[in-house]
Amino acid sequence: MRTTRVLLFVLGVAAVAYGGWSLRPEFGSALPWLVAGPLLHDVLVAPLVGLVGLVLARLVPHRRRRRWITAGLVASATLLLVAVPLLWRPAAAPPNPGLQDRDYLAGLTVWLTLLWVVVAVALLAGPRLRRAVPGRVRRAVRDRTRRG
Repeated sequence: MRTTRVLLFVLGVAAVAYGGWSLRPEFGSALPWLVAGPLLHDVLVAPLVGLVGLVLARLVPHRRRRRWITAGLVASATLLLVAVPLLWRPAAAPPNPGLQDRDYLAGLTVWLTLLWVVVAVALLAGPRLRRAVPGRVRRAVRDRTRRG
C-alpha cells in the first residue's frame, strides 16, 4: 500500500510539473483564474454548502429523504458549474457549427427539471418500495454490507 501511495504521489507531482511547464507561456493571463477559483470556493461556495447542509438537516429529519435531496443538490450544482461559463458570456470566437449552436439555457432547464422529477419520484415512491421488500431481505443486505 505504501508503494502505491508513493507511486501515485510521484505521478501527481509529475503531472502538476508538466501542467505548470505547459502553462508557462500563458501564466500571466491564467494567474487570475488559478487564484480566483480556490478563493471563490473558500469564500463563497464552501460556506454556502455548509449553510445549506445545516438548513437541510433541520428541515428534513428523515435520513433517506435527506440523502435524495442532497444528491439532487449536488447534481444540480455540478450541472450549473458546467453550464455557467456557457451561459455567462457568448463565444469569443466566430460560431463553429456543432459547438455553439445550442440553446444552453433550455438544455440546463430540461436537465434540472428531469433531475428534480427523478428526486421527487424517489422521495414519493421510496417508502412504498421499501415496504415491498421483505424484512428478511433488508436484514440480509444490511448484514452483508456491514461485514464487507
